Amino acid sequence: MAVSANVNVALLLTLLAGLSTGIGGGIAYFIKKPRIAYLSFGLGLSAGVMIYISFMELLPGAIRSLGELWALVAFFVGIGVIALIDLLVPEPQNPHHYTGLDEPTARQPHSKLMRTGLMTALAIGIHNFPEGLATFAAALGDVRFGIFIAIAIAIHNIPEGIAVSVPILFATNNKSKAFFYSFLSGLSEPVGAIVGYLILMPFLSPALLAALLAFVAGIMIYISLDELLPMAHRYGHGHLVIGGIVAGMLIMAISLLML
Repeated sequence: MAVSANVNVALLLTLLAGLSTGIGGGIAYFIKKPRIAYLSFGLGLSAGVMIYISFMELLPGAIRSLGELWALVAFFVGIGVIALIDLLVPEPQNPHHYTGLDEPTARQPHSKLMRTGLMTALAIGIHNFPEGLATFAAALGDVRFGIFIAIAIAIHNIPEGIAVSVPILFATNNKSKAFFYSFLSGLSEPVGAIVGYLILMPFLSPALLAALLAFVAGIMIYISLDELLPMAHRYGHGHLVIGGIVAGMLIMAISLLML
């Protein structure tokens, strides 16, 4: 079965996407103040990739296999699941609301900075769990989709890694500890993939896989609209954000035409 042959690739892609938070952890202490313009463009690019692949590939494919009604049910269930996870994470530590890359000031107590970093790591870990399942499920159905989604998730995991490591670095002055916690927060993505594999593989069928792809599309759209685009606009450079979205969609369109 072709799906079974993709399992190892799907797990590897999910691992690489999740551990990209470690890249953010490294950036946080090698670069004093990351260029916000690049961040805004990169987040827009990631959103463009996710939105395009969700509406042009994942959801239409599910509709062809399941019919419009059940594909849309799976799509909105995906939105509902990640929205529920989002609501369960306390807002001050929610990565969607985190003010992220502002350098902490010397006046902030070190204990508060450390708690902020650890709670952000926990929040990002919870939030990344369904992303791991999304990447895994997409790669099971079609490895190229899994690659595109893994790249998009990796892009937006980098600033999440920065969000974790900066306050811990300033609280402890320990670069290794800051990197470790940012790296650790990304491990929930491959964990999500493994849990999905253990639960779903005994029941996997073409219909269930199609439903999973619609479910993935819902997760991707929610992440793009609730996390990536608001975060990108928070740092200004609105035209760069739009440029990133268009560039992400264009890259996806050309890539899919070539494959």
